[in-house]
Amino acid sequence: MSLDRSVKTTEALPPLVEPDAELSRDEVARYSRHLIIPDVGMAGQKRLKNAKVLVIGAGGLGSPALLYLAAAGVGTLGIVEFDEVDMSNLQRQVIHGRSDVGRPKGESARDSIREINDNVDVRLHEFRLEPDNAVELFEQYDLILDGTDNFATRYLVNDAAVLAHKPYVWGSIYRFEGQASVFWEDAPNGRGLNYRDLYPEAPPPGMVPSCAEGGVLGVLCASIGSIMATEAVKLITGIGESLLGRLMVYDALDMTYRTIALRRDPARTPVTELIDYDAFCGVVSDEGQAAAAGSTITATELRDLLDSGKEIELIDVREPVEWDIVHLPGAVLIPKDRILSGEALSELPQNKPIVLHCKTGVRSAEALAALKKAGFSDATHLQGGVIAWAKQVDTSLPVY
Repeated sequence: MSLDRSVKTTEALPPLVEPDAELSRDEVARYSRHLIIPDVGMAGQKRLKNAKVLVIGAGGLGSPALLYLAAAGVGTLGIVEFDEVDMSNLQRQVIHGRSDVGRPKGESARDSIREINDNVDVRLHEFRLEPDNAVELFEQYDLILDGTDNFATRYLVNDAAVLAHKPYVWGSIYRFEGQASVFWEDAPNGRGLNYRDLYPEAPPPGMVPSCAEGGVLGVLCASIGSIMATEAVKLITGIGESLLGRLMVYDALDMTYRTIALRRDPARTPVTELIDYDAFCGVVSDEGQAAAAGSTITATELRDLLDSGKEIELIDVREPVEWDIVHLPGAVLIPKDRILSGEALSELPQNKPIVLHCKTGVRSAEALAALKKAGFSDATHLQGGVIAWAKQVDTSLPVY
């Protein structure tokens, strides 16, 4: 992370978008509270109408950002989203409702946007963002908003934005804390930065839990998502000072906001092409992948093993709060960190096979690598974890 302790780091940027030709009578009425702000006015609202903004993800951050951008009058909103609405989404993804569970998130988001502003042209991109489609897609828009929750996609968005010469607004949330910034390699003020100036390398696999593993306070999404939408409006209209060159950090428990100045990393390698981002970020470490090869069982295979009466030790490597939500019958809770540190190795049996599991299979693969290294050669782990068990074996269990 490259930080700059100088006081003044930003300056006004020119408007990102030219004004649209005109506003209709209805639009003047709709946006009247914008129009009477001198810094926005008719010209600023026409820029918003003419803007094309692409939002990556209609989840926790994408939900408030999309709703407020639609309400603000952004003329075209693109949504990259291939997932379906799940009950667990409703705690924070406010663009979706109870009746949307099971629907494609993109369609649900589109319908909510149309209820707010039927003048918005909503363009759905219902596919996974990949290196072979990202740059071409980004070139169709003026501005990108990245509301994703995994490092592989964040680095992909960054590199594709650099190659497409587009600015983008980034946000991140975890439990009670959020971050936001603006990245723009080709910024006209000469202070171009990208995400790799903040995080040159992805953290080791498992070091930073996702929201699905660590949780997030639902209302935190509104705080960070609205900041992202605010930055988008400022960039489009050319008002105020953007977060370009600054990292905003929000702590909901302390109710504090602070900004940290950023600077270009002089050792950063220029982005010239897109790469394999799963491999770059190590979704599962090389050690975890090697350990899991040939030592992985499916949920149905585990069920058959248990039904056969064969004696095994079923170890749950999740955290206690996850155990309280749901756990498999007969399992023993030993959190992953106790296994990786070696603290729990003496508690594991040497005389029967061990089957590790977590929520999705990532953490159990890392724990499996530690057990293999310690000499537990017959240890295995459950592919897909508790989620796979709940979907394939016992559908009465809650999925969190």
